[in-house]
This record gives sequence, C-alpha cells and structure tokens, in this order.
Amino acid sequence: MKTRKSKNAARPAKRVKKRATKAPAHAKAAAAGLPEQRPRIGLEALVERVVEHEHTIQSLSPQLPAVFSTPMMIGLMEHATVKAILPELPPGSISVGTRIEVDHLKAVGPGATVIAWAKFIEYRGRFLVFDVEARSGEHLIGRGRVFRAIVHPKEHGEKAKARVEQRKQQ
Repeated sequence: MKTRKSKNAARPAKRVKKRATKAPAHAKAAAAGLPEQRPRIGLEALVERVVEHEHTIQSLSPQLPAVFSTPMMIGLMEHATVKAILPELPPGSISVGTRIEVDHLKAVGPGATVIAWAKFIEYRGRFLVFDVEARSGEHLIGRGRVFRAIVHPKEHGEKAKARVEQRKQQ
C-alpha cells in the first residue's frame, strides 16, 4: 500500500512572528526624547483677528490687492496651535513650529473677521500634529496641518547660537 505525501509535507514550517508588546506611553515618550508630561491629544483652541491693512499683501507692495496675506493666515493658525497646548506643556518648556502644510483657499479683505482653529490630533515621534482651519463667516479660507515640537528655550537658543558661530568659523 502506497502512502501519499501531503503537498504541505515538503514546505518548511511557517515562522511565527512574536507580537511586539505595546510599550507604555511614558516609555514611548522617553524613547522619542519627549518629557513624560505631554499635552493630551484632542486639545483645541480658537484665535480671532479683524483684518487690518497691515495684514494684507498690499501693505508689502501697493500694486497688490488688499487681501489677507497667506503668511498672516498661517501665523494666526500657528497662534491657535500654541494656545491649544500651552496649558499642558511641561514646566519650563515651549513649543516651536517645524512644518506647515496649508492651503489658502479664499481671499478676504480689510474689515473681515478671521477665526483660526487648531486641534491637536497626534504625536509623530517627537512632533505634535495639528489640524488647522481659518474661516471668515461661513467661508473656509484656509486649512491644513501644522507640526510643532516641544523644546526647552535655553537649550534651543544655545543650539541656534552654536550654529551661527559654527557658520562664522567656516
């Protein structure tokens, strides 16, 4: 009597991958160089501004239209991100902007009220990610993402100063 070999008999046994255990939040924070005390995801803030002539691109060049400038809109959005997490920053630390991904969708002129909104949505390593929007009335005039990092101002300033000194020596 002949026995048949199973098709699977010639195949090597499958390796079973060990599942990584999820590290506690404080361990992830320490590994990413973040302090253990971190702002909670979900924090939000609003910042409001009435557009004045100095907030328009025309203030930079008279031949341009008197509309709210993109840098001013982004600055308002960044202000909202700072305001959102400020109460929960570790003592002695600040946050600094590291990346901006924003679309300026509509123009508004002097006299318009612009409200910028920011919501802290996630950590990506040591970076904090925010969804941001700017609105004027019912109009969405800008939206995107802003990234920030938590730093200690003294160390941050010393590193920047060292880079300047190093550049001077080159």
